Amino acid sequence: MIQFTRRAALSAVALGGLAACGNGSGTSSVVQTAIDTSKASGEISYWLWDNNQQPAYQQCADDFHAANPNITVKIAQYAWTDYWNNITNAFVSGTAPDVFTDHLAKYPDFIKQNQLQPLDATLAKDGVKTDIYQKGLADLWVGPDGARYGLPKDFDTTALFYNKQLIQAAGVSAAQLQDLTWNPSDGGSYEKMIAHVTVDVNGKRGDEPGFDKTRVKVYGLGLDGAPDNYGQTTWSMYTGTTGWTFTDKNPWGTHYNYDKPEFQNTIAWMRSLIEKGYMPSVQSVTGANSGDIFGAGKYAMITNGSWMIGQMFGYKGVEVGLAPTPIGPNGKRSSMYNGLADAVWVGSKNKPAAIKWVEYLGSAAAQDVVGKRGVVFPAIPSATQNAQAAFKAKSVDVNSFLIQVQDGTTFLFPITDHAATIGASMSAAIQAVLTGQAQPSSLTAANQQVNALFG
Repeated sequence: MIQFTRRAALSAVALGGLAACGNGSGTSSVVQTAIDTSKASGEISYWLWDNNQQPAYQQCADDFHAANPNITVKIAQYAWTDYWNNITNAFVSGTAPDVFTDHLAKYPDFIKQNQLQPLDATLAKDGVKTDIYQKGLADLWVGPDGARYGLPKDFDTTALFYNKQLIQAAGVSAAQLQDLTWNPSDGGSYEKMIAHVTVDVNGKRGDEPGFDKTRVKVYGLGLDGAPDNYGQTTWSMYTGTTGWTFTDKNPWGTHYNYDKPEFQNTIAWMRSLIEKGYMPSVQSVTGANSGDIFGAGKYAMITNGSWMIGQMFGYKGVEVGLAPTPIGPNGKRSSMYNGLADAVWVGSKNKPAAIKWVEYLGSAAAQDVVGKRGVVFPAIPSATQNAQAAFKAKSVDVNSFLIQVQDGTTFLFPITDHAATIGASMSAAIQAVLTGQAQPSSLTAANQQVNALFG
């Protein structure tokens, strides 16, 4: 649902072009004046990128129109890359949608470009509460200027998908996958499991003599694309158990910590899995669909996000199971906690209807509808429970994705300025380490360059 690898950051060039269209101040120029939504009418446009969610939101639009017959919502859905390219171009041309699904990696730049409508005054006038969401989600959408630029719509976490047939063939039970332990030194019982379920073309397992790491048939652990600077589905569930944090504070930190040993040792451990033949190389999976590779039976296990549940459980002939991420050095599990919000474009010609639609999308009425579809986890707890029940009706136990939320071991997606530049720089540096072109210590110099952006 909120997968960063399928929604790579906007290029620094494109963002620079947009910045030139704003006032260059870095803060919103829109006065916080309440907008009267009581007589809203007309047609508004709404964009999203997940085709799996479009039916749910079309139902929301239909319900909204039934309750507000003077307002019509026209929904457009685009693939991830096209979505952000279209948003970028629409900002420049002045044809952006009235309301769009926003991402935490994007909105700091959008704030600087003065593209987002602050919502506080109108929400207060309309009596809309922002304390009804899962803990921490509402705070994510308050900018450095203290203004609110979105209402939470959903959240996601990570877990371990596994191929039941391959796991059973290795003599492993589902119970053995529930409490694996990990550390960056030797990988713990987690690495032992990964090695055991890795198989070469001759049938030798990764922990058996004679294993040929150059001719692997089934990798014990898959790789979800080329790991980036967020590592949401690749490495963040490990660093989160070491005491490491992305930045000095979150949101709106001004100092990154990619130079810390906890981070560099984790990346070094990941590289060791590739070198041992337990995980595919970055080069071999760049641009590939990790879900399809899993569906083809070439991965015994893979860490991935909750937005992938539908796809992963949809492959014919593959029985899929779920397990929580491993317990780390701090004795706990961990998962990045990411969320989306619906935002209003500052240039909307129909802000009353646009904000009224956003208020509805942020309500229990709308999120309960989305939850019952069993596609994502909505931001409101009651709707989250609806989603859990809907998945259960499909014979999918999603507790592995919710356990970190329940026990409070999630950490928030890092929100800072310079997201696109940092993403390009650190992603390249991390991939250089994983491909053997650089040593983990090289990440210190890359981190210094990142921190220099903040002055």
